[in-house]
Amino acid sequence: MDSEAPGERVTLAEVAGEAGVSLSTISKVLNGRADVSAATRTRVETLLADRGYVRRHGRAEARTDLIELVFPELDPIWSMELIDGVETVAKEHGLSVVLTVSGNRHAPDPDWIEGVMRRRPIGIVLVFAELAPEYRERLRSRAIPFVIIDPAGDPSPDAPSVGSANWSGGLMATRHLIDLGHRRIAAITGPEDMMCSLARVDGYRSAMNSAGLPIDPAWIRFGDFHVSGGRDHARELLALDEPPTAIFAGSDLQAVGALDAARVAGLRVPEDVSIVGYDDIPLARWVTPRLTTVHQPLKRMGEEAARLVIRLSDETPATTPRMDLATSLVVRESTAPPAGTPAAR
Repeated sequence: MDSEAPGERVTLAEVAGEAGVSLSTISKVLNGRADVSAATRTRVETLLADRGYVRRHGRAEARTDLIELVFPELDPIWSMELIDGVETVAKEHGLSVVLTVSGNRHAPDPDWIEGVMRRRPIGIVLVFAELAPEYRERLRSRAIPFVIIDPAGDPSPDAPSVGSANWSGGLMATRHLIDLGHRRIAAITGPEDMMCSLARVDGYRSAMNSAGLPIDPAWIRFGDFHVSGGRDHARELLALDEPPTAIFAGSDLQAVGALDAARVAGLRVPEDVSIVGYDDIPLARWVTPRLTTVHQPLKRMGEEAARLVIRLSDETPATTPRMDLATSLVVRESTAPPAGTPAAR
């Protein structure tokens, strides 16, 4: 068996000789078998990548009826929007979706790649900030494409991805509060090492600066995107000597936590404090008051990622595909002018 690389042909026998292993070991590596040492597997895959090896008819051999969707964790609300989007497109193409939970928000666990080699999906959709170069090379050697859904990071320029406009989302949420008359506006966002957290806060800062409003450092809080994080930070903000009259939360779940903190503090939303969320998950329409939020098109992000990975399984584009979807503000009942202003309700 051999394969063409640009300008040359490489045989597996040559790779085996250079690696000092048998052809059967090369076959085990290519087929994702577990009975190969990590050192040998790395040596073989490095040689295959260096020699530009891609299986002849690799896409046809690797193709199955599966798209693999990989999360670092499953949130019962937020994750379902992405799953729904990927499944919708998969069904349109007669494919099924296999769901994997692995690693942390930065990357899947090392043993994940071994399972992928065995499952041979048509392609992989990853909800991670990045994919390590060695993983990319292993996938490339098997002609398995991947796409990163990017609501939570900033992938390398050569990583196919689907993301959304986080900076403009933070900008429009804060401008909405400023236009209502708020001047003391706080921001609660996610982890400080995630690009989406930083981008949303940068949008907040830009809106405040352009309006000539001061930003108290105590008003910006980094945490996580969960309810408990929003509750804890909002409780501290509302206990300040001069508490904010409005809070921009980096996720709807954080906003729900902020709603609870306001209730416990005896404050009314939006009469005493306005709250804006981010994502526009279905829960935003069911809480009381209904949540003003930034719509992040999570389902469509899943759909576009699935379409892209299917296309990449059939063709190699000249440039790395990257798509950033627009965000929009959805105004509901959790925001109003601050108490005491002429326009206050």
